[in-house]
Amino acid sequence: MIIKVNKTIVSPSILAADYSDFKGAISQIDDSGAGWVHMDVMDGSFVPNITFGPELVRALRAKTKAILDIHLMIVRPGSFIRQFSEAGADNITFHYEAETHSQKYLTEIRNLGCKAGISLVPSTPCSVLEDILPYIDIALIMTVNPGFGGQSLIPECLKKVEKLAVMREKARLNFRISVDGGINEKTAKDAISAGADTLVMGSAFFGSSEKKELIANLQKL
Repeated sequence: MIIKVNKTIVSPSILAADYSDFKGAISQIDDSGAGWVHMDVMDGSFVPNITFGPELVRALRAKTKAILDIHLMIVRPGSFIRQFSEAGADNITFHYEAETHSQKYLTEIRNLGCKAGISLVPSTPCSVLEDILPYIDIALIMTVNPGFGGQSLIPECLKKVEKLAVMREKARLNFRISVDGGINEKTAKDAISAGADTLVMGSAFFGSSEKKELIANLQKL
């Protein structure tokens, strides 16, 4: 049995929003009661897509009091941590696969006053995080191969969530376990059952006509 240590949080991803109306997207997220805004920063190198940088974070920081949950899908993320912190990020997550000195950058993120996150692509086992668990505030498990929204969740990735939840319990820690990719009402239940407590949701959120009800139902799981 997986012991749940954190309340469920939904972090709608503006990757699935209307790029001509980010202000409207933020208003929808705020009105839904989600409380977090997930921002996927892509550079066209670490992943095969390009999105946005710290200036959009700065612009949206002025529009919302929600937690800005920044996910750096870029090469050399350590070189950009301070820029995103100064732009108004609350959480900064980078990829284990993109930096050799993970502990160093997790510590830097915390020292800048942000929550420190680290992410794994589907092919990376969660065992690589064992020695740095005390430095992690958010462990983000990619449940699709990153780069594009609208993909289907890879079921095998939930086994990683289960393993990570056991690692967290054994270490007596309370970092958040986040899942990103193919999350909808059905897969959200599976992810939470596996041990996740943070749900990054893109297409299913922005495609919903009842966003407030959707968020409330997921938060109850």
